[in-house]
Amino acid sequence: MDDERIAALAERVRAGDRRSLARAITLVESARDSDRPAAEALLAAILPAAGRSIRLGISGVPGVGKSTFIEAFGLHVIGRGHRVAVLAVDPSSKVSGGSILGDKTRMEMLSRHPDAFIRPSPAGRTLGGVARRTREAMLLAEAAGFDVVFVETVGVGQSETAVAEMVDLFLLLLLPGGGDELQGLKKGIVEIADLLLVNKADGDLAPAARRTAADYRGAIRMLRPSNPPWKPEVQAVSAATGEGLAAAWDTVERYRALMEGAGALARRRAAQARAAMWTEIEEGLRAAFRDDPDVGARIGEIERRVAAGRDPPAAAARRLVDRFLGRRSL
Repeated sequence: MDDERIAALAERVRAGDRRSLARAITLVESARDSDRPAAEALLAAILPAAGRSIRLGISGVPGVGKSTFIEAFGLHVIGRGHRVAVLAVDPSSKVSGGSILGDKTRMEMLSRHPDAFIRPSPAGRTLGGVARRTREAMLLAEAAGFDVVFVETVGVGQSETAVAEMVDLFLLLLLPGGGDELQGLKKGIVEIADLLLVNKADGDLAPAARRTAADYRGAIRMLRPSNPPWKPEVQAVSAATGEGLAAAWDTVERYRALMEGAGALARRRAAQARAAMWTEIEEGLRAAFRDDPDVGARIGEIERRVAAGRDPPAAAARRLVDRFLGRRSL
């Protein structure tokens, strides 16, 4: 793609053209090396128009109702005068590499709304339930005028910190339950959550949801806040009835105002940008290492020796790295 076409695409994205936004995200998500120069030029062109949204990462255990919540919450936020983009990362098959990408069907009302944009993407091999290019897709959505961006992740796991490293606020959805639920949830996920919402607080589950919320309020008091000066909050909501959604959004706005006023949000985004750069460096070096012909000629035999217990893994790795760096005499 030449410079003129990249400039035209960037202009259409900034004008809010949805097809152009989808095309731009497809370009930055491309795994082909030949597309990276065009993708990077496009991102450079739209960068001045990005960065003005509220970025929310949303995760939770399977069955907690993430898609239902996001649709109800997104429609509520749109009703407050915002435009919402949802970057929904679907699990990829370890066998075929394929992905279901069914979020548009699960969020039917939101997907049809003129002030909403839903983009499902496969998680691929990336840890943390986020696609490698989710951050870049988020910048494009911001440049297109979407001032609230949700990043829906695959699920709960220790690598979920990858989400927190690209959003302003990390929101964790919880199921109504007792002490076993509290014990079973990984402590690391709770530690990075800025807002915990107990979903399905309606009907017969309403009392259990309120008890669960109270349990978590007690639990998080023992944890050190991950984003001072903000102290994490726990609330009960119902995506089915809309109960608690207004209070949840008010909390998001209070968080944003507090963090901006203290300068913490700017520092957080700066740290995230640096982390993203180093992630790209690490990914690039790993790809270059695997593609190096000298390494490729030896890696099979060295792997076999390590697997057979004939060579220690650390020494084998050092020899391969030395080969890659040209230190063949070491």
